Order: sequence, then C-alpha cells, then structure tokens
Amino acid sequence: MDLNAVRTFVAAVDAGQFQKAAADLSLTQQAVSKRVAALEAELGVRLFTRTARGAELTIDGQAFLPHARTLLRAAERAAASVRPGSRALRVDVVGRRVATGGLVRDFHRAHPDIELDVVTLFGADRAIDAVESGTIDATLRAVLMPGRRLPDDIEAVPVLDEPLQLVTGPAHALAGEQSVTPAQLAGCRIWMPGNDPGTEWAAYYDELAAAFGFTVEATGPNFGVEDLLDTIGGSSSLATFLSERTPLVWPAGYDLRRIPMRDPTPVYPHSLLWRTDNPHPALAVLHHHLTSAYPGRPATGVWTPEWARPTPTR
Repeated sequence: MDLNAVRTFVAAVDAGQFQKAAADLSLTQQAVSKRVAALEAELGVRLFTRTARGAELTIDGQAFLPHARTLLRAAERAAASVRPGSRALRVDVVGRRVATGGLVRDFHRAHPDIELDVVTLFGADRAIDAVESGTIDATLRAVLMPGRRLPDDIEAVPVLDEPLQLVTGPAHALAGEQSVTPAQLAGCRIWMPGNDPGTEWAAYYDELAAAFGFTVEATGPNFGVEDLLDTIGGSSSLATFLSERTPLVWPAGYDLRRIPMRDPTPVYPHSLLWRTDNPHPALAVLHHHLTSAYPGRPATGVWTPEWARPTPTR
C-alpha cells in the first residue's frame, strides 16, 4: 500500500477539503485527487463523497480511517527506530570479561546517556564482515593478521596495547620471579586451549612463540577460564598468558602467580574498526573517547607482530 496515498487520504480528512489538503502537503489539488483515486482503486471502494462543501467520508472511508492513522503511526515508529541516534550503538568485543569489554564499560560510564548493545562475535573475519554489512556499528579487534586486508570502506585506528602477564601455579619453575623476559620462556609450555586456528589471537600467540622459542599448546577442550586456572594452579610444567587488565578471582588455595613480562613486554594490539559511511552519532563519540585515551605505542620496550606494528590503514 502506498503510504503517500494513505497520508494524503488522512490529510484530506483532517482538512475537510482537497484544496486545503493540497496546500498542507505542498501538492497540487490534482495530485491529491490522483493519490486518493489510486488508493480507492487499490482498496476497491470509494472513500469520499464529493459535495459542494468539500469531501465527506463514505461508510467505507470511516471504516478505513482509524486503520490508516495506525498505519502512518507504525511507519513513523519504524523510521524512528533506525534514524541515526535513535537506536543503540552496537559494538562487538572479543569477550565481556577481557580488556575490550572493559574499554566499552569505561565508555558507558563516561557516557551513560548513550544506549549500547554489546555483542561478542567469533574471530576478526566474522566481525569485519558484520561491520561491512551493517550488522554491527564497530568492533574492537587486532588487525590485520597475515593474508588479510580491510575492505575499502572500513577504517581502523589503534586504541589499546594490552600488556601480557605470565600466569603460573606455585610449583612452576618461574613462579618465584618478580618479572620475566620472553627469552626466559624458551622451552616452556604455554597452555591456551581457546587458541582456535584461523583466529587473530591464535596468529598473535603463534608468532610470539616463534619469536621467543616456547610452545603454545591448544590441546583439549576449552572449558573456560575457571578450568584453565584450575589446571595451571596444579601444574609444575604449564603456564598461560593473561592480560594485566583482566579481572580475575580464584580460590586462595590455587596460589597463582601473575608475573609481569619485561624487556620487551608483549602487548596485544586492539583497534577500533568501523564503516566510514556509518552515520550513527554515537560512533564519533566512541571514537573520540577511545583514541583520546590511547597514549601511542612506545618505540622501544614492547613486542607485537610485524603485521600489527604499522598504524592500520585501509
């Protein structure tokens, strides 16, 4: 059904005359008559009786009027739901308990008036596809792992370099260290069961392992961080990596050690990705909030893969 014709019908009812309705709608009287006639033809009934005093509703017109008003209100609500700024800003993070989830929580605290819809998609490829298709407004990801490039309509800017810590149980050979260098991990077994092949985080840790001579083991099912910590706490040979920004609580009996890494400090690089033609006004606020807090990556003292070192471009 032509909404313009329905809108013209309602305007004619409210005005009482086609001529006045034409003026209200900035149309000619002939255009108003044609729209009403087309609507009557579509419905198969007469909606108006033309009289010397103007236009009066027929019985069918009276029956159709409340539905026409409801239809126009529904159309306005539908348009308003996607009007820039009217819907929640949808942002993807790797996980709600990891650093990128914390970045979005901090943004919400700073801008509580901005409605957010936080989602967790699996892997950068799926997240970038969702940004490009408009399923989400932005994502926080490491870009770009080898063999990938951003679509021409997507931009990326660094927003966080996340320092890693070594996590061990009390029986591990490095448990008593105040800090460790990546070189000290040579020959060590790092257990990371969530390192799924093809993901950006697996590409990062594989390159880190190759650079410093340790082994990343992704064997066994991933039962979550609680099971990971339970295993690490009771092992003398396995360690894992966690971010210093990851909030965790574990039973006192585990006696886990979170050991800073130095010379260099491995940092996991996060960027904000968005589609350049996205008109949502909150996206610019998110961009400013994240980039203004980013201090920039030091020229020395940190390690990150070659593919993450340049500022991401198209």
